[in-house]
Order: sequence, then C-alpha cells, then structure tokens
Amino acid sequence: MFGLPRRGARGTRGTDRTAPTRLAARDLLAEAVSGLLQRPARSALTALGTVLGVGAFVAVLGLTATASSQIDARFDALSATEVTVEDVGGGRPGATGLSFPADADRRIGQLNGVRAAGVYWPVDLADDTVRAAPVGPRRTGEQVAVVAASAGAVAAAAPHFAQGRGFDQWHDSTARQVAVIGSGTAARLGITTLDTQPAVFIGGRPFAVIGIVDEVQRKADLLLSVTVPRGTAAKLWGEPGRERARMLIVTRLGAARQVAAEAPLALDATHPEHFRPLPPPDPRALRGGVSSDLDQLFLLLAGICLVIGTAGIANTTLVAVLERVGEIGLRRALGARRRHITAQFLAESASLGLLGGLVGTSLGVLTVLGVAVGRNWTPVIDPVTVAAAPAIGLATGLLAGAYPAWRATRIQPAEALRR
Repeated sequence: MFGLPRRGARGTRGTDRTAPTRLAARDLLAEAVSGLLQRPARSALTALGTVLGVGAFVAVLGLTATASSQIDARFDALSATEVTVEDVGGGRPGATGLSFPADADRRIGQLNGVRAAGVYWPVDLADDTVRAAPVGPRRTGEQVAVVAASAGAVAAAAPHFAQGRGFDQWHDSTARQVAVIGSGTAARLGITTLDTQPAVFIGGRPFAVIGIVDEVQRKADLLLSVTVPRGTAAKLWGEPGRERARMLIVTRLGAARQVAAEAPLALDATHPEHFRPLPPPDPRALRGGVSSDLDQLFLLLAGICLVIGTAGIANTTLVAVLERVGEIGLRRALGARRRHITAQFLAESASLGLLGGLVGTSLGVLTVLGVAVGRNWTPVIDPVTVAAAPAIGLATGLLAGAYPAWRATRIQPAEALRR
C-alpha cells in the first residue's frame, strides 16, 4: 500500500533521513474501489444524482437535435409555403371597409409561384347560434364560429371531405346559401350524412350543407366552424366588422417571400399600404430559436440535477471521513502523508462521479433512441456530447470530494488513534 520508509541513511548533518512514502496509482484505485464496495447501496444512491444530471444532459441535447431535424422537415413542407396578408385598412381600419377587391383570388393567383389563395374573415353575428333545426329554444343552439371564405381560401386550406364537396366561385358570386362544416361541428349538430340534404340555420337563415370536412392541412379552425361563401356573407351580414379580413396564400417552395413582397401591389396598386403581408420566418432562425429555448430550459434542469448529485456525493464523502477517523489516523501513523489522504478521498468521490456519468450517459442515449423510435424520428446525437458526459460526471465527483478530502487531511494521527 504505502512504500515503507527507509532508515539508516544519514544526511549531511548526521541525522537520520527517511525516504518519502509513495502511494502507487494501482493501490490508490484499489483503495477507492474497496471504499465504495464497503457500502454498495449507499454508493449507488449517492451516484444517483450524478446519473440523473448526466442522463438529463445527454437526453436534452440529443432530443433537441432530433426535434430540430423534424422541425426543419415540417417547416419546409407547410410553413415555408404559406403567406398571410392582413387587411389593415391603411392604418385607419375603422374608416376603411373591406380592402380586398372582389377578384382578389384571381389577382394573387396570377403571381408566379402561387398555388392557391383566398380571402376569409370571421362573421360577427348578433345571434351567433347555429342550429340544425329552424325552431327551438336558443339554448339548444350551438355556439359555433361562422367563417366567410372565398372558394380560393377553402382550396388553400387543402381540406379532405369525408362527405360532399366545397363551394366554388359560382356559389360565391351568386351568394348561394350553402355551407361547409367541420366533422366536429357536424357531430355537435347531429348531422351524420348528406344523403338527407341537411341544413344549418345561422341566425335563423337556412344554409344547405354541401360538404363535411374531416381533415385540413392549414387553418385547423375550419374543423370547428361553419364556412360560408364570401359573397353570401357580405350580402347577408355586410363587410367584416371588428376583426379584419385576411388572405391565405399557398406558394411553391421557395417562392413565399417573393410572393409576400408582390401581393400588396397585386391587390391594389394605388393603395398597397392597406395590406400587410406576413411571410414565413427564416427556417434556420426558427430552428435556432426553438433549439435555444429547449436547450436553456432543459439544461437548467440538468444543472439542478448535477448540483443535487454534487451535494449528495459531498455529504456522503464527508460522512465517510467522520466514520473513518481511526483508519485515517492509522494510515498517517504508518507513513501516509496529507496528499495521500487527499488522493484517497478524491479518488473515491471521482469514482462515484465517473460511475454516475457512465450510467447517466447510457440512460440518456437510450432515452433519445426510445423517443425517436416511438415518434418515428431519426435520432441525432452529437458524439462530442456522448464523450463529454462522463467527463462531466468525473468533474462533479472531484468537485464534491474536495472539501471532505481537505477535512480528512486536518485530522491529527494521535488524536484519531485516541478515539
């Protein structure tokens, strides 16, 4: 264990010279492992904090990297091809009526890169109940949002009709009282089939239901709404009220920002200030922002776990020092120096930290793989993260053992042996 002191050699002043004791690295490791195995349950519980901290660290970085790749894919597919144009009325919405011209769908549709476009707005009704029957008390009516939309807006939402079809330009221009309802609204109103030619009554006015939508790619609120033609809504209830109209534009990939720049002039070349285009954000900035938010949130949780683990290791090591005062005194009496005692307890705490780091890294990687498989994603884990995680556990153990090791070196051999 400790190298025995050699006596008999004389120094220049005739005094005995004792050779310095040594503690080999192999002996130091053996002592650390022996110290941990004396109380394996306590050692395992002590390392649990480091396991959770390092595991959370690996899982957070892996999951955010994996989720970022999925965000890219979805953003490219939908959001990067969607532009919204708001009617702001030139800064005076109260004094300006509907700014979108009657042929707004056609004007925007002629822009290069546009797949579909249409105007829509929520209908502001005094009696906003929607009934499936013309009579009955008001409380039996359903509070359902009514949306006025052009045929282009319905097409831009890319709906899937469970039954029937959507209205077209003819319904819009002739102000036909027809409606398209979402599957959720149909269930609430008790409409199960179009074979019976059902109708809904909006403010007492009948609208023939010509289509039931069960899925949309955009404007998911249509599933919970009753959608009527724009021309019909303008004829019956007038132009948009408190909430202004908008236009939904679906473009080809890569054309969205150019279409957003051209849309106000295409709609009204004399008053482009009446419109505010909202192009899709830069996907790289979106990914960076989402990743940054997730990183900050979950790394904070990982840091808290590491602090808890550090405190646990420090507390356990300090208790071990107090329990082993006699052993420390004996070692000192046999020739161990302060640095040997320091190295012994640092080795034990570092072993706990490294063990916790290795187990935590394994659990973190398994977590990322499990989530990716469950969500049908491609797992993405940076090798640097996997390599650095055990080192973080080791550093945590060394930091936690610093104070207990210092306390151990302050124990005097004679005092310890008297206990």
